[in-house]
Amino acid sequence: MADEGHRRSLHPISVLIRVLIAFVVIVPASIVYIALCIVLLPFSRALRIIAGNQYGKILGPLVYRLAGANLVFTNRERVEGSKPAIFVCNHASTIDMWVGMWLCPYRGCGTAKKEIVKIPFFGQAYLLSGHLLLDRGNREKAIRSMAKAAETIHKHGLSVWMWPEGTRSRDGRLKPLKKGVVHLAIATGLPIVPIVFHRAHHIWPGRTWRITPGALKIDVLEPIDTSGWAAETAGEHAVEIWAAFNAQLGDDQKTPAEDAPAA
Repeated sequence: MADEGHRRSLHPISVLIRVLIAFVVIVPASIVYIALCIVLLPFSRALRIIAGNQYGKILGPLVYRLAGANLVFTNRERVEGSKPAIFVCNHASTIDMWVGMWLCPYRGCGTAKKEIVKIPFFGQAYLLSGHLLLDRGNREKAIRSMAKAAETIHKHGLSVWMWPEGTRSRDGRLKPLKKGVVHLAIATGLPIVPIVFHRAHHIWPGRTWRITPGALKIDVLEPIDTSGWAAETAGEHAVEIWAAFNAQLGDDQKTPAEDAPAA
């Protein structure tokens, strides 16, 4: 966009006020959500996940609007039209999580390493939510946890929302994808839907409170059929997903050809 280089970051006082507004809403909403999850424990796991989806659809817009993000979509209808599916996003900004929480369809669950439950408050909330916990300690445990996750996904008719790079990219450029997303696709048979976030790191870079309002373009790509995938070629499939992202990203987020991941 013509004004990309002329955006002004929010004044620190403005950022502080917005953070306080978010805090005042998020804390009581989180307490209510945790209490609701406890009440729903004897019932279907899907109910807790749907409650989490509603939580995200309330708080997600609050945070991204306070950050001044103006969402501009291409093919947003593919989110609802593709489910159940595994939705995968590139990850370069603090804002990604909040937009993802809002955009994730109902009956869409997240994935996290089992160690997340050790994080005070957040870990317990995640455990109660019914979202998926994966054991990545070793190959055998990882395979068993994928099989267990697949059973849960099929039982409740769930979709999955993932950031397969594993961690945020510090410079916005696409990182190699972890193979866990491929193994989950093989275990579930679900298609993969890449969702491309453009220049989110310019709005809210990771590990900072520097916020620069602006347009956040989001492209929802065509689903990738995974029915013929096999564990023996997991590396090739991970590169296939990575290539779909890289082809769509702008030059400042593409990974140079010489640094492309190997299968």
